[in-house]
Amino acid sequence: MADTLLETPLAALHRELGGKMVPFAGYAMPVQYPAGIMAEHLATRQGAALFDVSHMGQAELTGEGAAAALERLTPADVQILKPGRQKYGLLTTESGGILDDFMVANLGDRLFLVLNASRKDVDCAAIEAVLPAGVKLTRLPDRALIAFQGPAAVSSLATLAPAIAALPFMGVAAAEVQGIPVLVSRSGYTGEDGVEISVAAEQAEDLARALLALPGAMAAGLGARDSLRLEAGLCLYGNDIDETTSPVEANLTWTVGKRRRTEWNFPGADRVREELDGGPKRLRIGILPEGRQPARAHTAMSMDGQTVGEVTSGTFGPSLNGPCAMGYVAREHAADGTKLDLMVRGKAVPARVAAMPFTPHRYAR
Repeated sequence: MADTLLETPLAALHRELGGKMVPFAGYAMPVQYPAGIMAEHLATRQGAALFDVSHMGQAELTGEGAAAALERLTPADVQILKPGRQKYGLLTTESGGILDDFMVANLGDRLFLVLNASRKDVDCAAIEAVLPAGVKLTRLPDRALIAFQGPAAVSSLATLAPAIAALPFMGVAAAEVQGIPVLVSRSGYTGEDGVEISVAAEQAEDLARALLALPGAMAAGLGARDSLRLEAGLCLYGNDIDETTSPVEANLTWTVGKRRRTEWNFPGADRVREELDGGPKRLRIGILPEGRQPARAHTAMSMDGQTVGEVTSGTFGPSLNGPCAMGYVAREHAADGTKLDLMVRGKAVPARVAAMPFTPHRYAR
């Protein structure tokens, strides 16, 4: 596997910790450690857990008008972003689909981007294709990315870097952790408070060991990351959003900036505008199945024997102590409380449409 897959700067540490390595987005990544997915998930909800997300793409946009240039590919209002602030956004296609979801931070003299691992090459090529003279995209393959998530994550990290405690939700700042220079954002994809830390690849293992030495900290893998984000109602690119889904269908219209809704000059604007005005044919919904059996991706959803949608992500939620899922249904069946049948292993499992997140977000406010 190591011969064909890329590895992150923390690969040796994962193996030392007993991580079960699996292929993911072209990388060998830990799906879990000996404690197991359930323990890792609950540790994130109750304390602090470390996730290696170094497979994600990191890049910088520099030059006069960088924010306006990026807006050629996203409906997000990037120009409104103040120094030291970050936001979640979508890159869109001319047909109104979602090329990727991403994070963008204003570092004052440049924009810092975090892109999905499976899409970073596609994203960078698309961004470079719309850049005017004087604006440059620089990929940062020599940097690792570590997510430290959970209600105790920031207070624990602050014992090593006190200034991080004052960082607001979606705030970004340069800092030092035990002498290691880092870029810290108070964000993450678990629904919990926490940070994501960009660090030079050669110092990533030292940083990870320092974090794991903090009281109650645990290493967590892709399995827990998936169940956490699903309980939090957060999309996974390639499952819940892709080039066939629009921001309106995906219930991500809040990422379309107020100013952008007056300009309509982003890729796919015509489709987005049409669906905002008239409603999309389908909508992303949360789903709570009865019983204990999870409904996985591609499970059909039906009403009165007629297929009305499909599950895109599903799992057993350790915090919920029951299964949860998300997917798309015809708009007329998307109201909370609507009863559906899920075809799981040839049997109809009763379920209902439910509001997301399934587990309340606990971001710093």
